[in-house]
Amino acid sequence: MTQSDFPAPPPGCPAHRGGERVPLHGPEFAADPEAFYTHLRSYGPIAPVELSPGVNAMLVTDYSAALQVLQNPDSFAKDARRWRDFNEGKIPQNSPVVPMLGYRPNCLFTDGAEHMRLRQAVTDSLAGVDPHWLSRHVEQVASYLISQFSARGTVDLLNDYAKMLPLLVFNELLGCPPEIGDRLVFGTSGIFDGGVDAEKANEELTQGLIELVSLKRRQPGNDVTSRLMQHAAKLSDEEMIHQLVMLISAGTEPQRNLIANGLCLILTDERYSGGGLLVEDAIDDVLWNQAPMANYAPHYPVQNTEFGNAQLDAGDLILISFAAANTDPKLSTSRQFLSKRAHLAWSAGPHACPAKDPAQLIAVTAIEKLLNQLPDIELAVPVDSLTWRPGPFHRALAALPARFVPVQPQRSAAAPPEQRQTPSATPHSRPQTKPEKGSWWSSFLAWWKV
Repeated sequence: MTQSDFPAPPPGCPAHRGGERVPLHGPEFAADPEAFYTHLRSYGPIAPVELSPGVNAMLVTDYSAALQVLQNPDSFAKDARRWRDFNEGKIPQNSPVVPMLGYRPNCLFTDGAEHMRLRQAVTDSLAGVDPHWLSRHVEQVASYLISQFSARGTVDLLNDYAKMLPLLVFNELLGCPPEIGDRLVFGTSGIFDGGVDAEKANEELTQGLIELVSLKRRQPGNDVTSRLMQHAAKLSDEEMIHQLVMLISAGTEPQRNLIANGLCLILTDERYSGGGLLVEDAIDDVLWNQAPMANYAPHYPVQNTEFGNAQLDAGDLILISFAAANTDPKLSTSRQFLSKRAHLAWSAGPHACPAKDPAQLIAVTAIEKLLNQLPDIELAVPVDSLTWRPGPFHRALAALPARFVPVQPQRSAAAPPEQRQTPSATPHSRPQTKPEKGSWWSSFLAWWKV
């Protein structure tokens, strides 16, 4: 292949100006990532990218090459303490991507026996979640959120539904009482939204988790936090907090993108809006073609090595483009023979998502509940006018405005108190307006108890 055969760099890419690294930040990448992936494939299976100003990485865009990295921990480690550029002081300390890439003592950033110990604790704790209970709880949260906007006739399905639902579901999974749950909702949503309150949000999240761990040491319950604490791995309080941060982060940001992107597809694609395909099909479609976490899974070569078209040095930062690998043109002839779940949106190998089945159940249940309660809902703006949040890691809408015929709020029968997994909340009258910032969990518990 000659240079004239390579696809032209997408608009806004510094390759137009002779730059070597392709930026995965800014509105140009968010608006049309596939154009960037097409250009990156011209380098070969792995290409040089810039995640943020001053933060360089190599991005794997080839499906087979991605599996080679993900399934070969002896050659490509996960421990972020190997990140050479960071260790040498080349990474700006205030870079917005460092919190997603820096080392934490959790099962995402560890290898070998330590990874197995932490991973087993997380996997076993999640295995205690009953799918039937989880489905019922998601329906309750969905009904509550819908009741907050159903009389208006308009809604931002991203910020008023897809964003809040995973946060409230995880509060129940973790066994949060009202005051701690409110802090986790505020902290988690603030971290992912960024902005001037991000530091305060991080403090709230950390303090909330410290209080939750302290509470569960004294009063364990039937919840993920307590099971994690009681596991044979004997996690310290610090390890507990870092596993919980990982669970909340992995269970909320990707989940909200999966729900929102699934709703967007269903509301704009006649294959789904016409009733020909199921919600499960839409979720599989999104996972293949618009992976909610588009570029992540940081790895580091253990030693200098030649990989694909590139010479990699030990400690180089490598990311996997789940989005580009899933849409690898070389799969076009074989994809029909692959399992519908053969996509890499859940990653693969020893660090594959341990909660993919619950995550799929949450997304499907949330979408089905919304469509059943508001069957005439439709997109309120042309699909081409939707905007996507900039960032190297996610494929995330900024908003998803929709409209429908207003209906009076309805509430499903709540599960009996003995089926709940969290401490009981003090009954209050059901809120009639959108909860104040920082009180979503308290408002939901009060609504549930009425």
